[in-house]
Amino acid sequence: MIQGTIRKITGPAVVAKGMLGARMYDIVKVGPDELMGEIIRLEGDTAFVQVYEDTSGLKIGEPVASTGAPLAVELGPGLLNSIFDGIQRPLEAIKEQTGNFISRCVEALALDRQKQWDWIPKVQVGDAVAGGKVLGTVQEFRFSHKIMVPPEVRGVVKEVKPAGSYTVAEPVAALEDGTELKMFHRWPVRRPRPVKEKLDPEAPFLTGTRILDVLFPVAMGGNAAIPGPFGSGKTVTQQSLAKWSNADIVIYVGCGERGNEMAEVLLEFPELEDPRTGEPLAHRTVMIANTSNMPVAAREASIYVGVTLAEYFRDQGYAVALMADSTSRWAEALREISSRLEEMPAEEGYPPYLSSRLAAFYERAGAVTTLADERGEVSVVGAVSPAGGDMSEPVTQATLRIAGAFWRLDASLAYRRHFPAINWDGSYSLYLPLLEGWYRENLEKDYPEMRDEISKLLQKEAALQEMVQLVGPDALQDREHLIIEMGRIIREDFLQQDAFHENDAFCSMEKAQGIMRMILSFYRQAAKGLDMGTPIDDLIQNPALGKIARARFIAEDQFQAFRDEVLGEIAEITGKKKTEG
Repeated sequence: MIQGTIRKITGPAVVAKGMLGARMYDIVKVGPDELMGEIIRLEGDTAFVQVYEDTSGLKIGEPVASTGAPLAVELGPGLLNSIFDGIQRPLEAIKEQTGNFISRCVEALALDRQKQWDWIPKVQVGDAVAGGKVLGTVQEFRFSHKIMVPPEVRGVVKEVKPAGSYTVAEPVAALEDGTELKMFHRWPVRRPRPVKEKLDPEAPFLTGTRILDVLFPVAMGGNAAIPGPFGSGKTVTQQSLAKWSNADIVIYVGCGERGNEMAEVLLEFPELEDPRTGEPLAHRTVMIANTSNMPVAAREASIYVGVTLAEYFRDQGYAVALMADSTSRWAEALREISSRLEEMPAEEGYPPYLSSRLAAFYERAGAVTTLADERGEVSVVGAVSPAGGDMSEPVTQATLRIAGAFWRLDASLAYRRHFPAINWDGSYSLYLPLLEGWYRENLEKDYPEMRDEISKLLQKEAALQEMVQLVGPDALQDREHLIIEMGRIIREDFLQQDAFHENDAFCSMEKAQGIMRMILSFYRQAAKGLDMGTPIDDLIQNPALGKIARARFIAEDQFQAFRDEVLGEIAEITGKKKTEG
């Protein structure tokens, strides 16, 4: 064991001498209390350590010992329905040891060593196995949890335990070279788990939120960022995605958020019902809580812990959604540690490697062929909290260059009670061309054209609103009045969504498409009516518009009949005029 001594202490940063032979990112034990830390820089025999716990009481000259292993997480049955801190210590187990506040030097194993799981073997003696091969399964809630050979292990099976109940610590198989395989294994968090092949996106990551699914979609296995100022709805949006998205597993990382806000999440999530199964949503969720008053070094590690857990479930062939709330707090931890290490600062004090670290995190999203030849996906949605809502600050701009979808939240929309408060002029998605084939195959053939027409109407309405501010509404022609009215309907009756209404909290693509068709059909028929001399006031007071406004509150199973009825009424707009003529 390599052991040195403390030479300098600056908050969570400790400098140790005599560490010749230590490796980057090795975990070390600092001081007589053996505080947990990680080596983040080496110069000769000097190691720079970020300590994951409060360094109060440490003294110059106290020992620093390297464990010779990097920060790693335990991967196996028991992860679901769990709440961990930033370095994968289960908060429930810590509470039993220390009460409501986390003390220093607390150690707790991530996976319960006493709980037994019903093991069903899938391999036989004599089988050749390699990394990713499924040894057997255990049932965890509704999921078939696959017990896999660790990625870097291979050999021939010498022994397999028969079906029965075992703990994660008991070997369930052994190889001819003597390697024992248990239900869990460890994996370094800063190292992406290997895959056979990266795949192109094929299907959308559906959220049940119309503005996201229609205008700014993200692919399953893609990444998206939600920037927005305080109070604009980042956390609520991510919670909505966790509940309604088409992901199998949700990993929620509360990274540096306020304690009271994180407490609300931890209290509310177990109470939420999974709309798919009727069971608690927590049964397919893993939560990582690192609040703003916890050590900053653990905050920096928390998103790597989260994405490693996501990759583990991806390797089992599941679609996983990772919610990181927020990457700005993570970047602040990076900045604090960098400054204490006296590194050269870049813009606004952030370290020069901010962009590369962010990119390395977001790039761990993706659709892949796993080592077991299954398709798995990790979709990453990261919240960004720019100070004062300034979208030009470094973290937002770095994320802007990386993210495939950018969902910009607008405080002015939130203040007007327009939710979700996503600004349709300041958001974008790079996934639209990649998903067009899926849309044409699974929805009506003209869906992409309808979506484009909705976007153009919004753009025209925004330009006309600027003109109204200058010259007043009386200067507009009837066709322009119609565009403004249709823009209002799109904003208020399509883009806006009520998270507390049982029929509007979630919207399927079929229902979203039906509402779009009603809006565009009315627009086209009204335009024809104007050409035939129908007064604009008669058109915008047509009862069909009131029905379009109610469309989002119609239940999914009743929507098709409602849509057909409204489309029939819309088709009669010009027909009535002809009859009267």
